[in-house]
Amino acid sequence: MSATILHHGHIRLINKAKKYGDVIIGLTKDRHIKRYKGYDPEIRFKFRKEILENVRNVNKVVPADFYIDDLFLKKYKIDYLVHGSDNLNKIDKKKLKVFPRTQNISSTLIRKKASRNLKMINRNK
Repeated sequence: MSATILHHGHIRLINKAKKYGDVIIGLTKDRHIKRYKGYDPEIRFKFRKEILENVRNVNKVVPADFYIDDLFLKKYKIDYLVHGSDNLNKIDKKKLKVFPRTQNISSTLIRKKASRNLKMINRNK
């Protein structure tokens, strides 16, 4: 999870993951967000980690690369990778639980709306 801008889609996925046991979030490192998404996250890793550690149903937050592999699952003794339907991780399919993404919400959509709002505010000054 990148959780650059935490929203209700993230919370719903965390709650679904809890049904399978303890929730360990593999939180994407800042440099991997820059490399794979092309921007610096609005909130640095240590603060995104702090936020997620204080979300109900999250048991642990660990640093992760952009893509999760079977070695990562083994290292942290993770039984299942719970992910949205945009999953591109190459792991054993028996260890993968994929759920539909929450419609009409993403960090990207929030970022775009915030950008439009900022432009409108600046025009009205």
